[in-house]
Amino acid sequence: MVDQQRTARQRLAPTQARRVSAAVLDAVVALLCGLAAGAAAGVEVADGVVELRPGSPTVWGAALGTAVGLSFLNHVLLTYAVRASLGKLLTGLRVVRAADGRRPDFFRLIARWLFGFYWMIVFVPIHLAADSSVEQQDAVGLRTVRR
Repeated sequence: MVDQQRTARQRLAPTQARRVSAAVLDAVVALLCGLAAGAAAGVEVADGVVELRPGSPTVWGAALGTAVGLSFLNHVLLTYAVRASLGKLLTGLRVVRAADGRRPDFFRLIARWLFGFYWMIVFVPIHLAADSSVEQQDAVGLRTVRR
């Protein structure tokens, strides 16, 4: 019985390549949309000439706000609705509760989203500086599994 459970978990466990691909897709979508919103906010028309002012705080505020907002929509609201972010949908992954495999609740998804920022700010630079092989683990009682 224990071997069957272990085998089932191993079958559902995604490869590191799938996890990284999903994270990269999610990050690229959020960053590109943020940059597009920032560019749109920084366009000024003066005397029929269109100018982009990249040094304006409006540009960077719009870019950051859009990127963070889209990240929340993607990682919390979309995952709450369909059990996966856009990157996870494209790579064949989904998010479930670690304890019972059921749908994640809203507050755990928010905690997981916030933990992702903490991981990105604290552990990614350490990982890159030390050239370690540490893999991101599932957080706040939620697991990423294959669909």
